[in-house]
Amino acid sequence: MTDCQEANSPMELYEKLTAQGDKVRALKTDKAEKAEVVAAVQMLLKLKVDYKQTTGQDYKAGCPPSETAAAVTDNGPAADGDGGEDNVDPWNVSTTNAKGVDYDKLIVRFGSSKVEKELVDRIEKVSGQKPHRFLRRGIFFSHRDMHQVLDAYEKHKSFYLYTGRGPSSEAMHVGHLIPFIFTKWLQDVFDIPLVIQLTDDEKYLWKDLSLEDCHRFAVENAKDIIACGFDVNKTFIFSDLDYMGASPDFYRNVVKIQKHVTFNQVKGIFGFTDSDCIGKISFPAIQAAPSFSSSFPQIFGGRKDIQCLIPCAIDQDPYFRMTRDVAPRIGYPKPALLHSTFFPALQGAQTKMSASDANTSIFLTDTPKQIKSKINKHAFSGGKDTVEEHRKYGGNADVDVSFMYLTFFLEDDEQLEKIRQVSV
Repeated sequence: MTDCQEANSPMELYEKLTAQGDKVRALKTDKAEKAEVVAAVQMLLKLKVDYKQTTGQDYKAGCPPSETAAAVTDNGPAADGDGGEDNVDPWNVSTTNAKGVDYDKLIVRFGSSKVEKELVDRIEKVSGQKPHRFLRRGIFFSHRDMHQVLDAYEKHKSFYLYTGRGPSSEAMHVGHLIPFIFTKWLQDVFDIPLVIQLTDDEKYLWKDLSLEDCHRFAVENAKDIIACGFDVNKTFIFSDLDYMGASPDFYRNVVKIQKHVTFNQVKGIFGFTDSDCIGKISFPAIQAAPSFSSSFPQIFGGRKDIQCLIPCAIDQDPYFRMTRDVAPRIGYPKPALLHSTFFPALQGAQTKMSASDANTSIFLTDTPKQIKSKINKHAFSGGKDTVEEHRKYGGNADVDVSFMYLTFFLEDDEQLEKIRQVSV
């Protein structure tokens, strides 16, 4: 490992490489001193070596590490959990592994920290409450700076919560509830404010939907979110299409972020291309802005120093890596994060549940009869080839979707373990 590699994640190395390549080209265009150009080229070559050592792939401009790996690796199906390739970004989640995404590898790739038992025990001690089942079972498995949040809380310095929803359909599905269920628990045990962003603007930019439909979906989704039971006196739910025009402070923070993040950075992080509309390129700043307390003067009285904790699925982490990078440069504390695993589709854990496919999803508007029918008809069991073999040898709890759903929703740990033992 060279000096410039240190402990950078693959994506951080990719972003450094992209920026260094731009620097070399700029120096050559400006006809800079030869020594300066040579030094910049040498640094570029060192970064390429580090990238190769870290990812096992050659650097390719415009192709972030996750995309590069997917393009050159073909391990075929991995039903037993060996091998397989994971593709995780804010818009797509897929793997060839029937057990789902390898989250340990994802922690390494994203450069986050694992939620160890020590952290779970500390949350219990600081909050005075039994850890939520999502913590006990590793559903929230990764974090950034959670110890720092707890350190501050023990010194009587409060924090606030921020999570969100991209409203692409009239009804949410059960997978969408995971961050909200956990966020409600955090709000209850720490007694803190919460902001919930509905990114109807994002869905208009990315989906073939009218602006009116996106806003209507936001209103409908807000009803589902409210039903989770958040503290009405400490929760602010807002639509971007409404709030951006009503809050100068929010928009000021958006502009600050936009100024301090280059196009090359967002291209490296999100894989934007020349054919993407400019709205997509500028949107990450809008998702970043709620991470800063000064975006909500009506809640925090203009304070800029209150730290934010963001519970979200791990595929949203690229937005907040960018946010954490820009925060110190605009005078704000870095947001902390708690990352969840993905809620599997009915057909198996190779992808997450998606609202765009009714057969892979259980919607909050489905009747009990519809839910039963979907599970019986579509839920992957990981069973044997015949009914006789399945009865003789049992199922496979590691890939059985119905059992996976129980790990999310069944509170009783002992009962869950009994079901696991019966299934194997």
